[in-house]
Amino acid sequence: MRRVNIREDSERGAISIIAAVLMVVLLGFTALAVDVGLLYAEKAQLQNGADAAALGVAQACADVPVTTDCSASSPLAASLADSNALDGFSNVPPLLLDLAARKVTVVTGAQEASGENHVSLFFANALGIPTAEVGAQAKARWGTPIGGPTVFPATFSICQVQGRVDGSLQRLGLHGGSYANSSCNYGPSGAPVAGGFGWLAQDPGQCGGRIDVLTNEGGSATGNNEPPNCTAVFQKWISEINAGRKPTVLLPVFNVVSGTGSGAVYGIKTFAAFEVKGWKFTGGSESPSNPATFHNTSAHVGGMECRGNCRGIIGTFVTYVSLAEGYELGPLDEYGARVVEMTD
Repeated sequence: MRRVNIREDSERGAISIIAAVLMVVLLGFTALAVDVGLLYAEKAQLQNGADAAALGVAQACADVPVTTDCSASSPLAASLADSNALDGFSNVPPLLLDLAARKVTVVTGAQEASGENHVSLFFANALGIPTAEVGAQAKARWGTPIGGPTVFPATFSICQVQGRVDGSLQRLGLHGGSYANSSCNYGPSGAPVAGGFGWLAQDPGQCGGRIDVLTNEGGSATGNNEPPNCTAVFQKWISEINAGRKPTVLLPVFNVVSGTGSGAVYGIKTFAAFEVKGWKFTGGSESPSNPATFHNTSAHVGGMECRGNCRGIIGTFVTYVSLAEGYELGPLDEYGARVVEMTD
């Protein structure tokens, strides 16, 4: 009599089914681990590319609005997006560029070398999901600062700035008889108003303060020496100049002033970008212990040297595009200060 082991045969069949199911499950987890990781990496590259492209185009538009880099088909945007992709390929459709509002939106998508706008998946392909689309978006804007921090708490008359954003060397005066010029809002002592030297109110413990173009700003120090808390600012400028760099500061510019002394009130019109080359804010001579005077010699600043009771800063007004944060932005003006920032 032959005995048939039905139980063993049925168990073999059950194990085969379970193994097949587990293989599918394991393949699914592998797809999640590998392919999802691939998608996240691609997403990060695309986001970096979109951010770089948005900032790059905004900088181009802030610097020279009429240029191919500041256009819906900007080659700069495509180049920056591609350079942030490990495979060197990104899809950048025409930009959403609003020159009137000074805003740009950049969208990037994954693009294979074949030109197809997707990412090929490896393990998920076995589950019937061969590809996936991945994209990113970034927005940036640009403009002239109409409010924000000023590193150095001094303001200068607009007539010292107009027509001079050309790189020519000049001296901006805060005190000294040679600056007397009633048409330039400077009185007989070479100061903007009697007892007022163009110094603005400082934030507690800081050299600079916050400026709002829509609000008249009050004065502070009345002496013809440097305001307090500015040693670190002078030392930073000195370090940059000695290293061959060109420190640039956004200076507030006023077009009307009233009051006297510490009660002086300045009507701030704009910010102007000033490349600093030397200064004299104290009667002492230049030395490591006196950073309030630096490069105030004819060897460094030629005939713009500040002599006698003169107090001022020497340099050039330039067109300057900054990625500084904390500014409120308005329409571009002719005074050279531009700020670019990311937006939501």
